[in-house]
Amino acid sequence: QVQLVESGGGLVQAGDSLRLSCTASGRAFSTYTMGWFRQAPGKEREFVAFISGRGGNIRYADSVKGRFTISRDNTKNTVSLQMNSLKPDDTAVYYCAAGGIARPAITDYDYWGQGTQVTVSS
Repeated sequence: QVQLVESGGGLVQAGDSLRLSCTASGRAFSTYTMGWFRQAPGKEREFVAFISGRGGNIRYADSVKGRFTISRDNTKNTVSLQMNSLKPDDTAVYYCAAGGIARPAITDYDYWGQGTQVTVSS
């Protein structure tokens, strides 16, 4: 049982930056791959980025590559998503997730946070 709590969402203008954070409860945080996913109104939940337990394996969705950066601090049980050059299409609820394997599929993640809203106005 792992509990995840996201924070940092908000309303920003196109071109602005935002940093999301996710804090995990429990031990063995470094054994989990941590991922970020998002879901926009009327669309399926989609992969954004993941980072493996010790940070050695990182992957981004093509739509955010070069703009977003995922990182983790295993001493604090946190994973972050730095989002730069935000676009209106980035508007979505962003979810933090934990899983046992470094893959981008939603089904590869076992635990999910409640999500945090990111709204980017044009």
